[in-house]
Amino acid sequence: MMGDVPSTVDRPHPLFARFYQRAAARADARGGRELRRELVAGLSGRVIEPGSGPGLNFAHYPLEVSEVVAVEPEPRLRAAALKRAASLALAVRVVPGRIESLPAADHDFDAAVLSVVLCSVEDTSAALAELHRVLRPGGQLRFFEHVRAPKPTLARLQRAADATIWPRLGGGCHTSRDSLSLIRAAGFNVEQSRLFRFRPDLPSLIASWWILGSATRS
Repeated sequence: MMGDVPSTVDRPHPLFARFYQRAAARADARGGRELRRELVAGLSGRVIEPGSGPGLNFAHYPLEVSEVVAVEPEPRLRAAALKRAASLALAVRVVPGRIESLPAADHDFDAAVLSVVLCSVEDTSAALAELHRVLRPGGQLRFFEHVRAPKPTLARLQRAADATIWPRLGGGCHTSRDSLSLIRAAGFNVEQSRLFRFRPDLPSLIASWWILGSATRS
């Protein structure tokens, strides 16, 4: 049982937390649920999911997963994840923390799941180095992230949004990150990845290009 959460761990974004849960529910109803299922398919053993949000991936983990440790710094999203975890047979432990400093020992997990996380991380190199640390050699990294658009016009719009209002509205979110290159640079071997357009509603136009894939820790 963990005690009080230090202020350096929590990242409260109450308006964003409410918006995110509504937007994620809409996205799930329009195809996101199937993408989440694909994201975690075939996993087994102990899994860490930093930035788990309200726990929308929990219901899709296969029976071969023995435990999910969900790490979430936003208090309202963490509370929603705790509530969702309590309704499932899956062993889920929801804890406070940030991806840049995970509450886990070296080589502690068989797999890690990133689901719309790298866009809002302040230090992506530190975050991916932490995932590399806590994964066992040969462990899997699954990722589902919105990324920089391949079309120059939209990519320019994304960069402009990231330099102005978007991160303030989106809890630190950046729309133009090249997450696949960041994952490779962190020492992961990307096994498969596909780039596709997913736009469940009008506000998601700015973040309508996504990658879904898997990598292994060397």
